[in-house]
Amino acid sequence: MQTRKQVTVFLENKPGRLAQVLSALAHGKINIIALSVMDRHEHGVLRVVTEDEAATVKVLQTLNTHFTESDVLAVELKNQPGALANICERLAEEHVNIDYAYCSSGGRNGKVFGIFKVSNLEKAQRIVSEGAKNSRKLEKPTLRDQRTYKK
Repeated sequence: MQTRKQVTVFLENKPGRLAQVLSALAHGKINIIALSVMDRHEHGVLRVVTEDEAATVKVLQTLNTHFTESDVLAVELKNQPGALANICERLAEEHVNIDYAYCSSGGRNGKVFGIFKVSNLEKAQRIVSEGAKNSRKLEKPTLRDQRTYKK
């Protein structure tokens, strides 16, 4: 788990604009960790976390496109059912609001990254950190992990 810079890019909603930005990042040899694209009436919103935030900013400046930067929580998750829900539950229990979240697809060693924009980044870091330490200590699933769901 770590804090990363997310870059939010505001794109004209027209064919090829997303491809132009992603191609420019690829040309700059910038690896994307996770991304999300959403439609907002006249423009699209691209949220991206990369391995090199400074290089990402430089590339976007050369494209003369509007963007902002934010701190987000990047949590490496096992690619299995419930991994994302577990993080969300722990944050909710401690009253940390998740403004939005998205995930990467695939990943090294079967893991993915969950990207979280939260109301309190420092508190969220502590909660996720403590949860990771506690999960290593558990040998048997807790009652919370043994839920039964009804249809």
